[in-house]
Amino acid sequence: MDKARTVEVGSKSSSRATTRTLGLLLFASGSAALIFQMLWIKQLSLVVGIDVYAITTAVSAFFAGLALGSAWFGRKADRTERPLLLYGLLELGIGLGGIGTTIALGHAAGLFVMLREHAGVVAWAFPFLLIGIPALLMGGTLPVLIRAQAPQTGEVARTGGVLYAANTAGAIGGALLAAFVLIRLMGVRGTGFTAASINFVLAVVAALMARTSLRPRATGPARANRMSSEARLGLVLYAIAGAIALGYEVVWSQIVVQFTSTRTFSFSVVLATYLAGLTIGSALYAGWSHHARGDWSLFGFLIAAAGLITLLEIAGLGNWLMLLQARAEAMVRAGIGSELLAMCARFLVAALGIVFVPTILLGAAFPAALRLIAGPSRVGHDVGAVVALNTAGGVAGTIVTGFLLIPRLGLVHTLGVLAIAAASLGFFAVIRGPGVERRTSWLLLAMTAGAVFTAAYIPEDRVVRLLPKARSGGVLVFFDEDPGGTVAVTEQRASNASFRRLYIDGVSNSGDAMPSLRYMRMQALLPLIVHRSDPRSALVVGFGTGITTGALLQFPGLEQRVCAELLKGVVHAAPLFQGNFGAASDARIDIRLRDGRQELLRSTERYDLITLEPPPPSAAGVVNLYSRNFYQLARSRLKTNGIFAQWWPLATQNDEDSRSLVRSFLDVFPYCSLWTTEIHEMLLVGSPQPLELNVPRIVARFGQPEVAAAFQEVGINSPAALLATWVTGRGGLERYAKGAPPVTDDRPRIEYANWLRRGEFARVLPMVLALQTDPPLSGADEPFRRALAEERGRLLDFYAAALFAYRGDRERWEEAVKRVLSEDGNNPYFRWFIGVPRE
Repeated sequence: MDKARTVEVGSKSSSRATTRTLGLLLFASGSAALIFQMLWIKQLSLVVGIDVYAITTAVSAFFAGLALGSAWFGRKADRTERPLLLYGLLELGIGLGGIGTTIALGHAAGLFVMLREHAGVVAWAFPFLLIGIPALLMGGTLPVLIRAQAPQTGEVARTGGVLYAANTAGAIGGALLAAFVLIRLMGVRGTGFTAASINFVLAVVAALMARTSLRPRATGPARANRMSSEARLGLVLYAIAGAIALGYEVVWSQIVVQFTSTRTFSFSVVLATYLAGLTIGSALYAGWSHHARGDWSLFGFLIAAAGLITLLEIAGLGNWLMLLQARAEAMVRAGIGSELLAMCARFLVAALGIVFVPTILLGAAFPAALRLIAGPSRVGHDVGAVVALNTAGGVAGTIVTGFLLIPRLGLVHTLGVLAIAAASLGFFAVIRGPGVERRTSWLLLAMTAGAVFTAAYIPEDRVVRLLPKARSGGVLVFFDEDPGGTVAVTEQRASNASFRRLYIDGVSNSGDAMPSLRYMRMQALLPLIVHRSDPRSALVVGFGTGITTGALLQFPGLEQRVCAELLKGVVHAAPLFQGNFGAASDARIDIRLRDGRQELLRSTERYDLITLEPPPPSAAGVVNLYSRNFYQLARSRLKTNGIFAQWWPLATQNDEDSRSLVRSFLDVFPYCSLWTTEIHEMLLVGSPQPLELNVPRIVARFGQPEVAAAFQEVGINSPAALLATWVTGRGGLERYAKGAPPVTDDRPRIEYANWLRRGEFARVLPMVLALQTDPPLSGADEPFRRALAEERGRLLDFYAAALFAYRGDRERWEEAVKRVLSEDGNNPYFRWFIGVPRE
């Protein structure tokens, strides 16, 4: 007896050691898989555009590949005597396929656009296959290694839970490595090669292990071992649970971002938290599986509880979450001194408060489902089936949630539908499962009723209404939800005036306060006025508040006015903003609801002016509109004397990031100039031909009544005042960007830049203004030159006053303000900042 017990203990010890070893393999494999996934999602935004429907459809290829791979290679694993060798071949194929897909996606945008124009929906097969093939191989790794472990009866759930947890934990590392380290240091391609190197190392390790390990007996396709009806029911229910779980993720991604930011770092932290919940849940169940009783009851409870808790968390959201975020941010900043890590602490608190607990329950549901479904004689087949159908359900859940539920019900009500479906699924599982106690059925029924009641109680604008008051003291006046993002408009007061502000996914994008009116009017009208030809066509990338696009209506010579905007909710909100001249409903403006880069790829139209006002380049995906590659594309869509104008958000990024942005611009446009459109904003103007500041022509164009009125409303009262905003030409910009690396599609460095340092704007603005040179005027008489010098002096005096305020030097600020008011006391732009009401 003692000898037998010793053998049993030794066997268990050996089995657990093997499980740990295989877990390490799956940890590294999961890390490489998530690195590739994050890369491909980023690359797809360049290929198919940032449009959420396009991205969702294309990314479904990844999950479809995982599903097919799990099912196919799960069956294959049961028929092979050397599953470790099969696993090694899978890793080799993933590495080779991953590199191939990464390189191909880097050159696929033009081909995809051509296919889409000529073949319609068939074009989607191209990115689908590029991503689906390596993803198919990834899907086989988990069932093959669980088969390699050869778990005995009663051990499938524990082994599957441990290996699933290890694989998911690796995915956490991959998500964080990609965003925080690899892409910013090595670029897109270098990161792809790094992930592939992990796969190649795993292939070698697996091959070496296969030479010395015992070979589990191949089970073959024995008909006597067919899946029981109970197991088939569990498989169907877990597939539906997968659809609900991925539906949660779609909704969570839009709810959580309201409390974080649109930075890539925030997405990575939230994704890592989601995966951490799955890992912990699966590991907890694996450690507890020997004590589990009532398999069907537990499975039903886990699914139902995840939905109910998700709803309760949304119902309980309040200022407490933002207070905790602020406290966490302050503690990390005080302890470490890192702005980036302080903001990541803020993101983590939001993720923990919204997604963490439900994902622990969802993570535990995987080994619970294996306990119901998988048998020891067909481990590979059954595990593959569980993963495949759950993943396939996830694809369906993503599509249904994103395309149908959110557009019709909104985020909160969609979450309610999903939670009620989860509770109902859990209730169904316990009443259909064998041996379930009556009290368990009543508990699940109560949870279902609780989900219905909670869903009915939560108002649809529950999340959106929390933010304006907490962040700016504003009042919500509009919101719109769709899979592309949540659009909100708030009304608030500043400097004795009320104004409205546009929020997209909880992040302020613009508004109709005086500073915004000024720089956005100039964004459109300044390039048209200084244009060396007679401009007839203009394209605006980014509608925003509609002020830039609407300013095109005030320039009489234009015959074609086009705007590319991604979110229809932004266009719907436009009537709420002042100063856009009714741009959203004016028939003279052609608003095209698509990504700006895709607009230029799909159309061969050429323009006299292309002007950009997208979100700041640090927002995820927006760097696609600030890269050297994009500028090259835009230049190809300019007419011979065309002008390209790029918004430079000086106040939202660090100096080194601004230098890289300018370097990218200089690399493409031989003739460049810099203008200050507002104290916080700059405008880069580039063209293939020299810029001619012909004063008589500028005076004539400025003198058109509609143009003059549009400028005078924002404190630019004369052609001299307009030209006083000139900062420097190419020479000054070259000095500023000297030694800076450019932003490219392969090296999207601004998107992964450090968080904005405190006091950076007050440090950088003087550096930029120090580049100032005289504008290259032609045809200017002496009175005009004197007027120009006076206007420039007034503007610089105002900027000096503002900088004193930023530095907290109140005494010098008051002196400078008095000087500004004595020079131009009726200027509406100056008076807005100083807080003096208009007379």
